[in-house]
Amino acid sequence: MVRIKENKEYVQDKPIEALPLPARVYIPLIQHLGKVCNPEVKSGDIVKVGQRIAGLDSGLSALVHSSVSGKVVSVQDYAHPVLGKARAITIDTDSQPQDWQGSLRSEDEVSRLGKVEMIRIVREAGIVGMGGASFPTHIKLNPSKPVDTLIINAAECEPYLAADYRLMVEKTEQVYSGIRLAAQCLGVKNIYIGIEENKPQAIRKFLDNRYGFIVKVLKSVYPQGGEKQLVQSILAKEIPRGKLPFDIGVVVQNIATVYAIYEAVYRGKPLYERVVSVTGNCLSNPKNLLVRIGTPIRELIDFCGPLKKDPVKVITGGPMMGISQFTLDAPVIKSTNGVLLLDKEESKVLEENVCIRCGACVRACPAGLMPCMINLAAEKELWATAKDYAAIDCIECGLCSYVCPANRNLVQSIKMAKLKAVTIK
Repeated sequence: MVRIKENKEYVQDKPIEALPLPARVYIPLIQHLGKVCNPEVKSGDIVKVGQRIAGLDSGLSALVHSSVSGKVVSVQDYAHPVLGKARAITIDTDSQPQDWQGSLRSEDEVSRLGKVEMIRIVREAGIVGMGGASFPTHIKLNPSKPVDTLIINAAECEPYLAADYRLMVEKTEQVYSGIRLAAQCLGVKNIYIGIEENKPQAIRKFLDNRYGFIVKVLKSVYPQGGEKQLVQSILAKEIPRGKLPFDIGVVVQNIATVYAIYEAVYRGKPLYERVVSVTGNCLSNPKNLLVRIGTPIRELIDFCGPLKKDPVKVITGGPMMGISQFTLDAPVIKSTNGVLLLDKEESKVLEENVCIRCGACVRACPAGLMPCMINLAAEKELWATAKDYAAIDCIECGLCSYVCPANRNLVQSIKMAKLKAVTIK
């Protein structure tokens, strides 16, 4: 792991603000790892805030809900911030109440909830991992192997981003409740919260806890927030190659995810909005915004304007693992934790040179891989060789490209190798 420039000062001390309601939202049918949902509404239908509008009854998927009250305009292909294009439900916002009107559960009611009922609530709320992976949370709360430890990922190691940090500072009690609910569902007593040392205000709040959680203050290095790296840093345990945390009895949940669990269980609220850091030195007023799912990222940028300089690149997520956008019409989805605007100096395109066999990428790789060798195999389209070098285990953190003195496009070629390797038996 490597120390990199954090650039969190743009938004780290900015309180969460609610973005004004968009006039129209574009809600993709896939915002999760798994199968595409089937639409359950059609053009002309009237929908309410939080209403289920797409889903599957089985398989790896997560339900989709309307983020506004309004009229369905269409169900058709639209820009997607991760996939480029995907089916989406377009809804025009109307003048009806736009806040969640669901019923509350008391502490007594919540304490009596069993595992099956809680997983049902989380599933019906459409919650996914909100740190970027977007794995359906109801499946993660029901692992196929026994677990004894819950780790809360409060590292937020990506530069520029502070959405999780602001939730920790401003919604501390609700986050606590979400952690307790996840632990209650999993039936674990060992609960760790991993926070990077660059978040002193959040550390103070979580060290003063009344629930017996163990707070681990971690070094501010990248990619500290990776699941395997977090388990290693907190438990000094290594997850075997090709395995997941639950294979060694651990479940990892993100801060925003446990907050969404709290809202679903206590308020009956589906996941239809999230906090997004809109940041970068191109903006006059970088902010942390509470945004309805389906809002075009153009509206977030306009709200944080005017622009001080024209961005050369707009990224959803952070600069290391985020995805460059080809259109500002792409909507915010459940996994969108940031919108980053980079100027020509920050996004300078460097000339790629020949690999000099220095081993910098090997030393930096947090997954213990040989990025240079996977890259060479990919260049020659030797996909079986790339698989032998464990390309599938790459976490796509981007450190190999970051440290490479030859400016090799390592992570890009490894991503391609991963796609090809999974098809090889």
